[in-house]
Amino acid sequence: MTTPAINLKAISSLFVGGKTAVLSDLPVEHRSMVLNGAPREVNPNGHHMYGQMYAQHFQLATPKHPLPVLFWHGGGMTGATWETTPDGRPGWLWRFLEAGYDVYCCDAAERGRSSFAMSPHIYRESPVFRTAEEGWKTFRLGLHYAGDSSERHVFAGQRFPVECFDEFTKQWVPRWPAHEDMILEAYEALVERVGKCIVVAHSQGAGFAVEIARRRPDLVQRVVAVEPGGMPDELPVTGLPPHLVVWGDHIEPSGSHWMGYRRQADGYFAAVSQTSDITTLDLPAKGVRGNSHFPMMDSNSDEVFQDVVAWLDH
Repeated sequence: MTTPAINLKAISSLFVGGKTAVLSDLPVEHRSMVLNGAPREVNPNGHHMYGQMYAQHFQLATPKHPLPVLFWHGGGMTGATWETTPDGRPGWLWRFLEAGYDVYCCDAAERGRSSFAMSPHIYRESPVFRTAEEGWKTFRLGLHYAGDSSERHVFAGQRFPVECFDEFTKQWVPRWPAHEDMILEAYEALVERVGKCIVVAHSQGAGFAVEIARRRPDLVQRVVAVEPGGMPDELPVTGLPPHLVVWGDHIEPSGSHWMGYRRQADGYFAAVSQTSDITTLDLPAKGVRGNSHFPMMDSNSDEVFQDVVAWLDH
């Protein structure tokens, strides 16, 4: 794939959403806060911001398309999902810039540069951390993981760069259960701030994108839902903006977990297809085998990207 030069006008960042919690009656500590520093007072009592979301904005000097693309990542991930593939190739962030789109790359509330809050004082539950074993199976790379890479089961024709999997695990971040409402509030605040836009989202983030499109079809003009996990529990009152739904391979061999996500998504999109433009890019049905849960990171990520851009341009 050719790599045309990108002429950026600006790179900036912003935070949206968030609420203030006030804590009191907590113990005051005295701790060193810098290298070789003397202990000083650390007082957690007071006002704490939480629930905000971070976005980095890449503005082209001469964009070819009027609507910016908002990248939303999946569960336990950050905006790094879109930046560079695990084997070092340009990610979809770069490809969309090359194609002439302004881009916002987001870290959802509680993830990455959006930060998190004190637990259990503000976040009531403990965070959940993903193991390599869970990631290997959940991301549909194979049926079982082993510390010795030669002993890991890999699906035949696997397109994810499995030799880079251990490096990929460094991207993962903790997540907190039952924070869907908080995360959705921040995503809605973002689309209100940006205005009319295209949302390209993955996994849990794709489920959030579908819900925000249901709530704000006046702002979300198109949705690319890559392997969506979790669907709205209500149907839209009016028609949705056009959606492209992308699916990879090995869903059935990976068991009930993924088959349930697929059934839920297929059911929702079938229900809204009478009033909305819903397109499904089922890669195996197209004859493209071996994609994992991360088509934007797989060895054919550029080819899948071309399918996505062709849909956006039609």
